[in-house]
Amino acid sequence: MTVRKNQALLTADEKRRFVAAVLELKRSGRYDEFVTTHNAFIIGDTDNGERTGHRSPSFLPWHRRFLLEFEQALQKVDASVALPYWDWSTDRSIRSSLWAPDFLGGTGRSLDGRVMDGPFAASSGNWTINVRVDGRTFLRRSLGTAVRELPTRAEVESVLAMPTYDMAPWNSASDGFRNHLEGWRGVNLHNRVHVWVGGQMATGMSPNDPVFWLHHAYIDKLWADWQRRHPGSGYVPTAGTPNVVDLNDTMKPWNDVRPADLLDHTAHYTFDAA
Repeated sequence: MTVRKNQALLTADEKRRFVAAVLELKRSGRYDEFVTTHNAFIIGDTDNGERTGHRSPSFLPWHRRFLLEFEQALQKVDASVALPYWDWSTDRSIRSSLWAPDFLGGTGRSLDGRVMDGPFAASSGNWTINVRVDGRTFLRRSLGTAVRELPTRAEVESVLAMPTYDMAPWNSASDGFRNHLEGWRGVNLHNRVHVWVGGQMATGMSPNDPVFWLHHAYIDKLWADWQRRHPGSGYVPTAGTPNVVDLNDTMKPWNDVRPADLLDHTAHYTFDAA
């Protein structure tokens, strides 16, 4: 069984293997397919039209499936690799080990946001940004610039306490756990972290930055934590809702998975006790 660990607890060998597997997916072209898929749904998901990956109840199961596909692709390269998660409510500093040269590298230079160290820096020659909005082919970050503070543990707890998964109008105006976690309402958890990292993470092409996967692995863990706290509160809506994915509807771009199939993460992986 795959165990997803807090990135702060990874051994040097686990970091090295994760980075090597990510670089191999990039070399093969598989990595950029994930970037393309994510960007297509960011563009296509709208509050008043069809919405699947974002601004909708299926934000969480959609990304769970997306992460599973990525993790399985990594494991085809190296079976020992699991997706780590970044608990940004605890590891809140630009000096956290996450941003060290032996793992993801640090923030970008002030001139243009270009990441200058670590395995994903342009100077490594292994991380050209191919799916992009402009001519810049290098990874960019501006940690803590657009927003100064990452979400706190107290803010996370306030969202985990919400008893209802989601509610009408089932979009970025909704109240409930999903939308407060996604960040369109309230204390803004998920969206704020994207903006805090900056660079490609603040765009629809956010998977260009490998921290995307660690961020979303933590979002996925928070969903699992919420489910444990509210066992009587399930995924909604269940049926007959225009433009959104009901409990037993299939989710694009896949034709073989429904939210109902993804409610129990333990069928695929567990989280460490951290």
